[in-house]
Amino acid sequence: MSERCFLVAGLGNIGAEYAATRHNIGFMILDAWAQASNVLFHTDRYGDLAEVREKGRVFHLLKPSTYMNLSGNAVRYWTQKLGIPAGQLMVVCDDLNLPFGTLRMRKSGSDGGHNGLRNICELLGTQDFPRCRVGVGHDFAYGGQIDFVLGEFSAEQKAELPELAAKVIGGIRTWGLAGMEKAMNQINSRPKTPKSSEESA
Repeated sequence: MSERCFLVAGLGNIGAEYAATRHNIGFMILDAWAQASNVLFHTDRYGDLAEVREKGRVFHLLKPSTYMNLSGNAVRYWTQKLGIPAGQLMVVCDDLNLPFGTLRMRKSGSDGGHNGLRNICELLGTQDFPRCRVGVGHDFAYGGQIDFVLGEFSAEQKAELPELAAKVIGGIRTWGLAGMEKAMNQINSRPKTPKSSEESA
């Protein structure tokens, strides 16, 4: 059976000062996937890439080096370079409109106000590509959006990131191996309800 290729683009901003910020959840998830698969990223044109092979599928992991609002340059280049159609592209990004830990995988849709997705849509000339939005919450005052997405997760949230990353990775693997419907059924759920103080006692 011939191998089928997919491009998984995790969005974020390059630079140590952005590494642990909410806006970089896409980078964090791809880093976790590479680590779990014992593969390394290498620097190439427009980004860092790694390759994960599984059951006749090849997942090309891409962390663009173009900064968030120019992510489309990297995604367009690598879809063309690898000969990957839009339907076999998965973009992983943060979402301010979803509570922390909520996941939404869709096969297409608008950019939802996300600058990285907007640029990808513009440069690909289509909105018809899969994406997985990762909720980072919206606990900020009016006008505080930029500071919030460029801020770090709380200590409690950081402790939950490995489990969250594993769930996203599992969903994307299912997408590549078994299709979008099964992946959406697996991944699209609300976060766990926090325990009450009485339950925690």
